[in-house]
Amino acid sequence: MGEFWPVPEVLEFLAGSWRVDRSVRDLATGDEGRFRGTTVFGRMEDGALLHRESGSFLWHGVARPAGRTLRFLPGPDGAGTAEVRFADGRPFHDLDLTTGHWVARHPCAADLYRGEFTVRDTDHWRTVWRVRGPAKDLVLTTDYARVG
Repeated sequence: MGEFWPVPEVLEFLAGSWRVDRSVRDLATGDEGRFRGTTVFGRMEDGALLHRESGSFLWHGVARPAGRTLRFLPGPDGAGTAEVRFADGRPFHDLDLTTGHWVARHPCAADLYRGEFTVRDTDHWRTVWRVRGPAKDLVLTTDYARVG
């Protein structure tokens, strides 16, 4: 099919469990870390998905439990889009995977997060977040593989 896999229904595509493998590189210091775990996109009554990520983050030789929660709401433009929000309801970014590729931006105080989303096939997708700011210069690359 090409480099990207179009996703006509983003919430249908994401629903379920995914194995997560994330590398974190600090471009300023050269430090590298890794997160490994799972992400579950569970259905909510309002049609949204609750994204729960859990696993272990290895940084400077020390492994620690890590996780996060996000909400993926149906987007205003139809099934191919979603609005991603933090657990407390604050907006994070929009998401449109109808072409299998999307670039999102999120300003956070003095930092700018730029996320690139690519869907490879029905069971694999990737995000690459570039974070830049006065005290940050990071690249976070996350590969998702469907479980089951």
